[in-house]
Amino acid sequence: MSKTMEGPKKSAQEQTRWLNEKEQLMWLELREFARGLPRALDRQLLEDADVSGVEYSILAAVSESSQRALRSGDLAATLGWERSRVSHLLKRMESRGFLHRCAASSDGRGQEIALTQAGWEKIRGAAPGHVAMVREVIFDPLTPAAQNQLLETLILIRHAAEERGLW
Repeated sequence: MSKTMEGPKKSAQEQTRWLNEKEQLMWLELREFARGLPRALDRQLLEDADVSGVEYSILAAVSESSQRALRSGDLAATLGWERSRVSHLLKRMESRGFLHRCAASSDGRGQEIALTQAGWEKIRGAAPGHVAMVREVIFDPLTPAAQNQLLETLILIRHAAEERGLW
């Protein structure tokens, strides 16, 4: 059918599938959750261990690596962060004595990141309170069935974003 025979074209406004009242409430709650959870994690870590959430993420990633050291590019990829952000944080954490950087042993071109004794003490001291907060805020309020449903739902949402190339 030709465009002239189809009739008037619908505007973007008419084509939009608007959220119903329940969907809008759910979207607003999800948006607030996505903003609020990182703030809550940061607050807990700062109060209990004097380390920010992003610093904790770096300490955890390095401490969990099989060689107990990571190349800075691999660290950025692991965390899903820009290299410049990681570089800035590494400088700050190095000045706090939590880690050290040295030329990568495999080729000498990149940098390997390893925790110092102070870094190991910081992650070991911060982890119990962090895990307790995650358990109390995320898992304890949910039944096992609700935990399974949440996991399935989060996976579906992530896959939908990945399929659109947004993740």
